[in-house]
Amino acid sequence: MADPRGFITTPRQVAPRRPVEERVNDWNEVYPGGPGKALLPIITEQAGRCMDCGIPFCHQGCPLGNLIPEWNDLVWRDDWIEAIDRLHATNNFPEFTGRLCPAPCETACVVGINREPVTIKNVEVSIIDRAWEWRNVRPEPPEYLTGKTVAVVGSGPAGLAVAQQLTRAGHTVAVYERDDKAGGLLRYGIPEFKMEKVHVDRRVEQMQREGTVFRTGVQVGDTLTGSQLRDRYDAVVLAIGSTVRRDLPAPGRELAGIHQAMEFLPQANRVAVGEEVQDQILATDKDVVIIGGGDTGADCLGTSIRQGARSVTSLEIMPQPGDDRPETQPWPTYPMVYRVASAHEEGGERKYAVSTKEFVGDDDGNVAGLRIVEVEMKDGRFEEVPGSEKVIPAQLVLFAMGFTGPQREGLVEQLGVDLDERGNIVRDRDFMSSVPGVFVAGDAGRGQSLIVWAIAEGRSAAAGVDAFLTGGRSPLPRPIKPNDRPMMV
Repeated sequence: MADPRGFITTPRQVAPRRPVEERVNDWNEVYPGGPGKALLPIITEQAGRCMDCGIPFCHQGCPLGNLIPEWNDLVWRDDWIEAIDRLHATNNFPEFTGRLCPAPCETACVVGINREPVTIKNVEVSIIDRAWEWRNVRPEPPEYLTGKTVAVVGSGPAGLAVAQQLTRAGHTVAVYERDDKAGGLLRYGIPEFKMEKVHVDRRVEQMQREGTVFRTGVQVGDTLTGSQLRDRYDAVVLAIGSTVRRDLPAPGRELAGIHQAMEFLPQANRVAVGEEVQDQILATDKDVVIIGGGDTGADCLGTSIRQGARSVTSLEIMPQPGDDRPETQPWPTYPMVYRVASAHEEGGERKYAVSTKEFVGDDDGNVAGLRIVEVEMKDGRFEEVPGSEKVIPAQLVLFAMGFTGPQREGLVEQLGVDLDERGNIVRDRDFMSSVPGVFVAGDAGRGQSLIVWAIAEGRSAAAGVDAFLTGGRSPLPRPIKPNDRPMMV
């Protein structure tokens, strides 16, 4: 156990962010030197707040089953070498989750029943950031090769996790990515100010040194067909994500200046690392309206502010959550409460319980505003509030409303895998699709979800692939089952 009275005597502290007026003028992470370094003066005491409870519900809150009390105790004892070993035992990429995960482990923390929970996410990122700084993260190539080959399609967190696990098990793994660099949404969907891409680059380099091959710029389903992929490899893993974007077919949708978030953010991410983008979508000197109040919407907000938007308004059809847990979402579930991301601190206005009725255009066919109306829930349906209709200015509109499933055209159709009623790829308890030898991991099978679930799915799917290839029981860890769901009501 860490400090026996730490959860009583030590108040919760989180990593301090850089001043708003400083960070909105660059694309660096919002924490000085990164969150791990920003935490070092206080992290030992924060780890000491862990009470090493008899039943650690944080294990259940985390899909990866992270050994949280163990590495909290090790940090409190200043044993950082053993701490990173315990962290890597369950999580391939803690620098990703430590920056991007909403930390369901913390909402399940026993200390959080009547006090503020342990800063689990902050301790996690401190461990991995120090491990990289001390060069304690090294390649782990297999001792022998099995002679079996695996193709992983998609290099997001699920694809990277399954590839690393299978490579270390001795299989020859090739990761196919349609973009020019590996990382998926980690690279082109997450802004630099949330996670600098050096964290992706050095993990890819580690995996290459372990033996994983990355084939970027390959559109599987086009230049390489599904049948060719199956003929070439002993197993195929689909980690293609949930990429079909939700749209809003309101009147005026055809106007110029209306874009999906995943058109806007990848361009900004490329420019932030020094690449050139022709005809870039820019928020500079514009009134920006973001439809969708989740993480992607916050990413669009922070990006628009850094590009010099005149104003930014975020619209959400649901009512504003409260500051406290709803009675219907008790501990240890993940509650729907009002949250403030770093981007929300930087500016912009958040409007709740509003719906877009029409996109208003100018004489040149460009969007000039949105006609919105307040709504309220009655008998399970949204109804307009009489007299609440108004027009707000907008020369750039961004849709951040989520995704509805994997792309069906091309690879999915060529392989002939079964889909469920939501359009996701059906898989069995071993993460294998209806086509023998074709497996599914991540959002393509689960639906749009969190990064921590993607990594857990990748690790679990790797165990299924390994068992299929070897004809026996796999020793690889399997943290979740395909039908597992978050602790949410």
